[in-house]
Formats: sequence, structure tokens, C-alpha cells
Amino acid sequence: MTCAAAILGCAGAVLTPSEKAFFAEVRPWGFILFKRNVETPEQVRALVAELRRTVQRADAPVLIDQEGGRVQRLGPPHWRRYPPGRAYGRLASNDPLFRREITRLGARLLAHDLAALGINVDCVPVLDVPDPSGHEIIGDRAYAETPGEVACLGRAAAEGLIAGGVLPILKHIPGHGRARADSHLELPVVEASWDDLDARDFAPFKALSDMPMAMTAHVIYAAIDARRPATTSRSVMRRAIRGAIGFDGLLMSDDLSMKALAGGFQDRAEAAIAAGCDMVLHCNGDMAEMQAVVAGAGRLRGRALRRAQAALARLPKAVEPFDAAEGRARFDAAFEGGWAA
Repeated sequence: MTCAAAILGCAGAVLTPSEKAFFAEVRPWGFILFKRNVETPEQVRALVAELRRTVQRADAPVLIDQEGGRVQRLGPPHWRRYPPGRAYGRLASNDPLFRREITRLGARLLAHDLAALGINVDCVPVLDVPDPSGHEIIGDRAYAETPGEVACLGRAAAEGLIAGGVLPILKHIPGHGRARADSHLELPVVEASWDDLDARDFAPFKALSDMPMAMTAHVIYAAIDARRPATTSRSVMRRAIRGAIGFDGLLMSDDLSMKALAGGFQDRAEAAIAAGCDMVLHCNGDMAEMQAVVAGAGRLRGRALRRAQAALARLPKAVEPFDAAEGRARFDAAFEGGWAA
């Protein structure tokens, strides 16, 4: 049986009978966890295993947003806090190799935490290049203020995750840094020219175009499509994401329940798939919304299925040897005295 071209959330820390039945019927490609789904390590491991049992696939992707800083679904007392992306970019300003080393180490530690729970995808790295006039929704989540440094540290983070058996997701392609609104709440419009977008916003995504997965931005780029956000714009997909950036991995929407998008949930899913997304993401666990999303997304097939298979094939058969205690000590020494966002 084929999978639904969707990644779905669930409502709580355990699956309800209706969720189990629904997931078993529609078989989403993957799942995503949020703070509402997290209590203890034992509980998270059990939930992850149960999600995979519903779809009868031991390798079903289970995603989480574990960036560090403001965006960290797993936290104290059971999991350590990690710095926001910007803290890596501000380490030892005269030593870029050290910044890269510690960024990779931080991601390797994240992967160690996640793999112990059965979570095999992290929605990292953030490759958005911040703009002084942009909304703070990106802010200190960005590694640095230049495309080159964002690309360098973004690749370090992606490599650290993969080494630990966790797949990265590039976000928010083709770039959210100029947006002057929070797409969780409203639809941002970016007025920059194509040349400016290509030179700055697209650049980190070009540098990491070999990575297995990316997540779209719910942002209008007026120079490409003045009416539709990237997630539902065939022009942005073809000209920017698949064209100028050259990304040919699995492309998923950002969360369809964000207020930047309009219309019913079936319509949102249909529009994203029609525009060129391989997969849609729905996060809040609302059953009626999920049913509509699955109806709109359809089944995973053709080129999208091949991209999904290729993404999972990037998981290593064995993780890189790693002394977690030594790694944590080295990481803590790098941030001795805390971190500044």
C-alpha cells in the first residue's frame, strides 16, 4: 500500500484509538512531534515506536524541530538546552574553522539525543539570511548575517546530524530572512528583485542543494509570483527552487495550518502538491484538518516517491563513532560563560 504524501502530527503524549485507526488507514509518509507530545524519554520512545507501528514501517520518518534557542521541543529536565544558531556564528570571530567544528559538534550532540528516542529527522539547518528590516521570527535562529557564513555553518550542522543517524531539513527555501511578517500569523511579501534574491537569499540553499530534504517558505516573492507564496507557487518552484537553486531533493511544505495560507485544508494541500511540493506537512494534530489534508495531498508516487526513497537512503547504516561525554565537555568549553544571541 502506498503512503499518503503527508507528514502529520498527533494530539498528545499517547495515541488515541481514533488516531491509530486513521494513521493505519491513510499511512502518512511520516510524523512530527511537538512539545505537547513530549514528557519523558521513555514516553517519547514509546510514542515514536507506536507511530511507526500504525504505518507498519520501521523507517517511517519521525521529525522534530530541535534547533536550540527559541525552537527546541525537547528541553530540561530530561534534555539539555542548546544555543540558537546565531551563537555558533559569534564564536571566536577570528577562527572560522573553530565555528564550523563546534556547529558540527552541536548537531552531532543533537543527533545523539534524537537517535536515542528513535527520532530520525531534525528540521535543521535554518539557512535563512537575516535582513535588518526582517521580522524577528528568524532573528537569532540564523547562523550569521552573510550568505557564505550561513552556508558554511549550515553545512556543518547538516553533516553533524547525518553522522549521528538523523536527516536534516533545509529551511525555509528559498529564504525567509527578508520577510517582514511572521508567516505563522500572516502572509509576508518580499519585494526584493530577482538579482538580489539570487545573490543573497538563494545562496546558502544553492551551497547545500545536495541535501536530502527541504521545507518551503510561506512567503510571496513579488519578483517571481506576486500572488502566491512559494509553497503554492509553481513559478517559485520551477524558476527558483528547482531552477536557480538546483534543489532536487524531497521538497515539503511548511505547516499547512499556518495563517499565511488561505482556504480550506484540502485546498491548501492540493495547491501545494500542484505547485510542486512532493509532500505536505500538517502539525497540530487536529483530526478533521488532517483528514482534509490527506484528501488533498493524495498518494506518494512517481518522482516524489523516488525523492522520498532517496532521502531515506541518506541515513547511514551505522553512525559515526562518538564519545558523547567527551563531546559534551568540548561543546561546553566552547561556550564557557554561556552564549550570546
